[in-house]
Amino acid sequence: QLQACGGGSVQPRESLTLSCVVSGLALDRYAIGWFRQAPGKEREGVSCTAPNGGNTVYADFVKGRFTVSRDKGKNTVYLQMNDLKLEDTAVYYCATGALDDLTIVQALAHPDFMDHWGKGTLVTVSS
Repeated sequence: QLQACGGGSVQPRESLTLSCVVSGLALDRYAIGWFRQAPGKEREGVSCTAPNGGNTVYADFVKGRFTVSRDKGKNTVYLQMNDLKLEDTAVYYCATGALDDLTIVQALAHPDFMDHWGKGTLVTVSS
């Protein structure tokens, strides 16, 4: 199971950190990604990390602003979001999939590559 949390309401240029607690799945074996869905829009990839904390790829629209990290002991993955913009408003989800260094790139454009999804957490950026 996956559970994303940490969402909230912030103003533009502020920061927020999301957490994804993973249980029953070995992060050493699965890729983990962050995705988001804004109102009226399709779900899109934010980041995807190869199994065992390997390479992480980011969507162009978050490069330099968002960073993924993990705490292996807590089986938790974090999404540090800095310099938030109005267009970052969305429900954010974490998900796992049986991917490798090649397919994590493809997963950003194809959320259906992921196998297990958690409930999302809402991030609202407004002035």
